[in-house]
Amino acid sequence: MIVRFLLAALAAGLIAGLAMTPAQYIKIVPLILQAEAYEGGGSAAVSTHDHGAGTTEVAGHDHGAATPAGHAHANTDAAAPASAAPEAHSHDHGDGESVLGLGRLGNTVLANLAAGGGFGLMLAAAALLLDIRFGKGKQAVGRGLLLGAAGWFAVQLAPAWGLPPELPGFPEIDLQARQTWWMITVALSAAGIWLVALRPEWIAKSLGVVLIVAPHVYGAPQPADISSAVPAFLAAEYTVASLATTLGFWLLLGGLLGHFLSRVDEGASV
Repeated sequence: MIVRFLLAALAAGLIAGLAMTPAQYIKIVPLILQAEAYEGGGSAAVSTHDHGAGTTEVAGHDHGAATPAGHAHANTDAAAPASAAPEAHSHDHGDGESVLGLGRLGNTVLANLAAGGGFGLMLAAAALLLDIRFGKGKQAVGRGLLLGAAGWFAVQLAPAWGLPPELPGFPEIDLQARQTWWMITVALSAAGIWLVALRPEWIAKSLGVVLIVAPHVYGAPQPADISSAVPAFLAAEYTVASLATTLGFWLLLGGLLGHFLSRVDEGASV
């Protein structure tokens, strides 16, 4: 039973992660390339920018895979979906090959698969701990979509209110401060969603709202100088595209997870 449960979660994550790659290259990569032109003083060098489930890496801007990671200018393409986690900044313009020699596209696909599988297991663990029953058919898919939307809110949208997805060329912020704020925000947002959505007591729901709002009242770390050569409209377009793409990832992940786990429950009941 537990093996089938884990396989269902992994299958949902891998499919959702794989589906992210074309969306990233259509919506995210062109914006990164435009920003790279401004950052490099006119050079349109390919670079990678991974902001999670909807962000991308083309040539080395890594802005967050499944966990806070490094922001690197290297010609390695890993576009891991799903996290607006902050990262370290380093500049290394490499040769465009991944560690395994698969090139940018191969590296991006591998990163998406790894992140998708990890988030699939995370959502499945949440469903197990919360004793969520998916039911059958459309009901299972619907509940999976709600679970995926909750994951997107906690991991993507809530942190983006204070630390929006960044294009290359924007001022750096202290890495430890960014990561600490991001992780606290994700944890409090997840707890807040649970209280608001699944607890019937009005006190619990009120506490959930307080938990969601608290990190934003405290405030995310910000750079001392916010000036950048990248136009503001480009940054805004990138933030919207990143959040929209990650929403698609999380909804697909949740829907698939609900469908697959309902099949596991059916098999267990036979």
